[in-house]
Amino acid sequence: MTKTFRTPVTRQLRNLGVIAHVDAGKTTTTERILFYTGESHRIGEVHDGTAHMDFDPQEQKRGITINSAAVTVHWKGTQLNLIDTPGHIDFNIEVNRSLRVLDGAVVVFDGVAGVEPQTETNWRLADKYRVPRIAFINKLDRVGADFHRVVAMMQERLGVRVVPLQIPIGAEGDFRGVVDLLSLRARIWDKDDASEPYREADIPADLAEQAARERVRLVEAAVEQDEAALQAYVNGDDIAVDVLRAAIRKGVLAGAFVPALAGSAFKNRGVEPLLDAVVDYLPAPEDIVRDGGESAADPFKALAFKVVTDDHGAKVFVRVYAGRLARGDVVLNTSTGKTERVSRLHEVHADKHIERDELVAGDIAAIVGLKDTLTGHTLSDPAHPVVLEEISVPEPVIHVAIEPRTSADQQGLSKALQSLLREDPSLRLQHDAESGQTILSGMGELQLEVSVEKLRARHGVNVSVGRPQVAYRETISKSVEVHHVHKKQSGGPGQFAEVKLVLEPLPRGEGIRFESSIVGGAVPREFIPAVEAGIRRAALAGVVAGYPAVDFAATLVDGSFHERDSSTLAFELAAMAAFREGFAKAAPQVLEPVMAVEVITPADYLGDAIGDLNRRRGVVRGQGQRGNAATVEAQVPLKEMFGYIGSLRALSSGRAQYSMQLDHYGVVPAAQAAELVG
Repeated sequence: MTKTFRTPVTRQLRNLGVIAHVDAGKTTTTERILFYTGESHRIGEVHDGTAHMDFDPQEQKRGITINSAAVTVHWKGTQLNLIDTPGHIDFNIEVNRSLRVLDGAVVVFDGVAGVEPQTETNWRLADKYRVPRIAFINKLDRVGADFHRVVAMMQERLGVRVVPLQIPIGAEGDFRGVVDLLSLRARIWDKDDASEPYREADIPADLAEQAARERVRLVEAAVEQDEAALQAYVNGDDIAVDVLRAAIRKGVLAGAFVPALAGSAFKNRGVEPLLDAVVDYLPAPEDIVRDGGESAADPFKALAFKVVTDDHGAKVFVRVYAGRLARGDVVLNTSTGKTERVSRLHEVHADKHIERDELVAGDIAAIVGLKDTLTGHTLSDPAHPVVLEEISVPEPVIHVAIEPRTSADQQGLSKALQSLLREDPSLRLQHDAESGQTILSGMGELQLEVSVEKLRARHGVNVSVGRPQVAYRETISKSVEVHHVHKKQSGGPGQFAEVKLVLEPLPRGEGIRFESSIVGGAVPREFIPAVEAGIRRAALAGVVAGYPAVDFAATLVDGSFHERDSSTLAFELAAMAAFREGFAKAAPQVLEPVMAVEVITPADYLGDAIGDLNRRRGVVRGQGQRGNAATVEAQVPLKEMFGYIGSLRALSSGRAQYSMQLDHYGVVPAAQAAELVG
């Protein structure tokens, strides 16, 4: 994706996301933003199920964010289109598709835990989409919180230059404010309950020297972004605060550094300065030149990034990149080639909607009336078709078999499943011909659990669910050449196709690559796509254990045909047979998803935690300290992680916790592979 930045701000609009590891305080921070901007008149809390952004009944029940929620608020004359994203790895597609359409992000860090695994994953996604960020180091009122340690962790683990804009006043239970390094003034919150705004004061004497040092670092980082400011600084001149702000903004947009702010959202400390920083430093739509530019005067184009189905039909969330869209307009879905009519436009406020007559470039809003538009589809002016870069969707690593409980459930199941898949593109559905079961695949146990619960609660369909199964894969470990002739002469027209294939292993994650090196018409050009189709069809069914085959290159090197008896079907069947034969000779292997697991445990239980991971075929990669807790980083096969939370709680008296995410696909050891093949 091409994305470059301009610096002038011409429109008072910010499209931003709030992203973090689960439990870093992301939704609490968003709730405080709603309160301070006047969007809500009471503060919602995650722990008691009253968070405005977690309005889904499952979110309230589980105390986590599952769906990215959008809301429009205003701060000091600037409109903020804000998306609160999930922190749990199972719902990473929500973060992925949000970052694809947002201009900036606030990354929330736990002041005790620092850089956690999912923060790192989300950070890399933001790198991929070149999203400018500011960091909010949260929970500084907690025991073990340390602002400067988190800054150091960010620099070390994320490989980013961090520039603090504030330093905290007080620590842990005594955290009560921040020193603003631009104005060199203290901001003190005297109460926890948001009943009073902060008050300005002189910097506490014991922080004066540290504040002076940190301000020098801040000024040096800022003036590097502006030649005139740098020259003035070298000459020993004072740099005005507004000049520094403009320079910091340049640095953020260019990705030169990430500003860091301090606070405790739960105690209502640090939220107003965070909002100021969003307005001052994150980009407006006009600051970014992306997907061909953004202007209301250009032909309409937008990207659909989320579909939500409810009792009133489907709402398609879009980011408008150029032009205007009014109610009743007809748009072209360039991903499907179909035109669709827009019936209504909605500005979104979490679970409430405000009707809009028109959307313009830069807007994020919902469209009602689109029947065939899915996540990642491009909508454009029918007279000026364009295709924007799609949203990448991860491959599922786990699946369950589901069956309707009654004949009444059978009737509604298919429609309900299609609705789920339309909303969540990281879910996959397939029908197992042997067992007759419907197989639902996804990114983790929690995602599948939530999906099954949606079938019941939202669609009234009850299903029986099998045990979660690992999404294994097959691959090859050596190159082979294979020759196959498909010939059928008995009754009716004959069939003939001859193919010679070379199969070669590819690195992990490369998928399937097909090439033809046919010269001289040994296989006519019109039959070559059939050869590829046959290989891909056979690969999907698997060869040695019935799992999809991946990470190989297949090259059609030779073959022959018959003028009368050769056909597309004959070449597809020949390729399937040749592939199966060659794959079996190419030292096939079974691959399994291996998870990056991080365990946080009181030091007393460290040995037991490591022993348990070892019993699960885990490989410990590192150990560390986080506050007064010990951390263990390991790689463990997903198959061995089922039921892990119960085991971890039992061995740690309920005090340890863990997180995991897919790291790579690894070769299954011979003993386990023999069981799978058997």
